[in-house]
Amino acid sequence: MHLGALFISHHVLTSGSVRKTARRFQLSPSTVSTAIRHLETELAIKLTERASGELVTLLASGRVLDGLAPITAAIGELGQFTGHDAAAADAAWASRISVKIVTIERFLEVADQGSINRAARRLRLGQPQLSLQLANLEKFLGHRLFERQAQGSVLTEEGRRAYQIFTTIGQAWNDLKSSADERYRRAARSLRIGSIIPTGSESWVARCLGSLVSEWNARRSNNAISLVSMTADDLREALKSGRIDVAILDSVFGLESFRHRELLQTDMVVIAPPDSTGTAVADLVAGHAICMPSPRTGLGHAAMAFSDERAPNRRLRSRDITAADSLPVIVDLVANHGYVSFLGRVSAMPIADKVRIVDLDEYLPMSYHVAYNHRKAAADASAVIIEAAARLTSEAVAQTVARAQARESAA
Repeated sequence: MHLGALFISHHVLTSGSVRKTARRFQLSPSTVSTAIRHLETELAIKLTERASGELVTLLASGRVLDGLAPITAAIGELGQFTGHDAAAADAAWASRISVKIVTIERFLEVADQGSINRAARRLRLGQPQLSLQLANLEKFLGHRLFERQAQGSVLTEEGRRAYQIFTTIGQAWNDLKSSADERYRRAARSLRIGSIIPTGSESWVARCLGSLVSEWNARRSNNAISLVSMTADDLREALKSGRIDVAILDSVFGLESFRHRELLQTDMVVIAPPDSTGTAVADLVAGHAICMPSPRTGLGHAAMAFSDERAPNRRLRSRDITAADSLPVIVDLVANHGYVSFLGRVSAMPIADKVRIVDLDEYLPMSYHVAYNHRKAAADASAVIIEAAARLTSEAVAQTVARAQARESAA
């Protein structure tokens, strides 16, 4: 990380705009964006995101901005030291300072040791390499920093001033990085679990995850668990990017590159308003507004296709089929607002007191899967999830198996 990038990042977080910062310092927007990304990487924290084409600073950016303040102030002193004015309108020079933090740390080490040779040994660098870095730093600053003497290297008057400025920068950067190092350690220990969105606290997904957390913590595992729910598409992307270690999905699609196991088998059912009377799926689909998970989920993709086939002449189709990625909202629409939807039987059984469960006129199998990466902790967590799912969904699975066998016998 170099000082110019820190100076740029401070102004982005202050102004909330990449383009405004780029114009102010006569830089390309891509250069400014790169500076922010490098800072986020160094600190292991997300500081900004795009929303409707605009840059939005996140809550964590306030703390980082406070941490950058002494560095920016020290860069101002550095500007005066080199004959520039960081507060002037032409302060674009500060955004182009190529001096790296590591170079500053090496200068401070030489000053503390009073010898380039001793500092090189402590830093495990070659003495010529360290001497060259110091020479380049002196060239940039326009001042000689050390007097080379027989007994070592002694700071000049200008070197002592540079030492004060760089000490401020080094301490402020270490304070920012110490928090980042702890975040890296927490992330390395954490086991990140992602799941499809549960229908509610009583759903089998929520109860499986609850069982996992309880059993995992009872074992006093070194890996803390963090949980997140999202759509199947998002879960696959999160697995690929390494943002999660384990995923519970309602589709096997796209899992070829991961280790995965079948979690359980079930079949699709209709959930209808509790006061509805229709027994034919076609009548329910034709006579009620539909709300279901979006096609970004495995369940939503299958349900959309099924409902379209059952009501080809349905009026206002594009306006009364609502896709939602919040299963609790879908359940509320069915239970209280006259909608119908589709769920796997294992997800419908726990809410049977809120909705009517109607069998399809043909058996439509569904399966849920757990996918995980190479970490041993991920495989261990997957095994716990599979055991919990089998225990919690045994009644619904038994009904699914019995119905499948009955259909095979009838055929």
